[in-house]
Amino acid sequence: MDTTAPNRRDEKQDALLHYLVREPKLKKDRAPLLLLLHGVGSNEKDLFSFANQLPDQFLVVSARGPYTLEAGRYAWYQVDFSTGKPVIQIEQEERSRRMILQFIEELKERHHIDESAVYLCGFSQGAIMSYSAGLTAPELFKGIAAMSGRLPEEVKHKIASPVELQHLRVFISHGIEDRMLNIDYARSCAIYLKSLGIQPAYKEYHEGHGINREMLADLLAWLTIPS
Repeated sequence: MDTTAPNRRDEKQDALLHYLVREPKLKKDRAPLLLLLHGVGSNEKDLFSFANQLPDQFLVVSARGPYTLEAGRYAWYQVDFSTGKPVIQIEQEERSRRMILQFIEELKERHHIDESAVYLCGFSQGAIMSYSAGLTAPELFKGIAAMSGRLPEEVKHKIASPVELQHLRVFISHGIEDRMLNIDYARSCAIYLKSLGIQPAYKEYHEGHGINREMLADLLAWLTIPS
């Protein structure tokens, strides 16, 4: 990956969520927004490392989760793997979901954003939050990219109606050797989304719990598909 530091701005002092920005390289009156959400134990610098490779027309924002695990490590909610399956703090997840939606409204006030072209892209827990925010408030989004994530059962009762979801684009990528979140999570989510009338772009890779070059290339291709 190209990890050259892109043009960025630190907005932590007065923003709802601490975030980094890559301004659009192609200047227009209004730019599509791509909001990046990191995984548990990481931070806003993680996915931002490939911001320079993302399509030039996007305003790219990488946000930090609101819960501090330790110095430099953050989460969108706490999760317990001691039973062998992830058990989430649902109240924290709900608070983070609402914060993400409020944060997007804040970004609209701070930046010149095309409100009809807002995308979420998350890895692991960030993918879970992308599903949670995007599927419950689809009127705010054009697309969701979920990389190595899952759709918790606790979120399904909040999901909008199939009619409200019809316009939503979804990209799912997952490694078949993922030992953190099994590939079955991605496969079952794809089936579930199809039952709601969504036809996701679905990709599997010989990869563990991470993002490789092939995954990133497929994400970039999906983002640049005309719609």
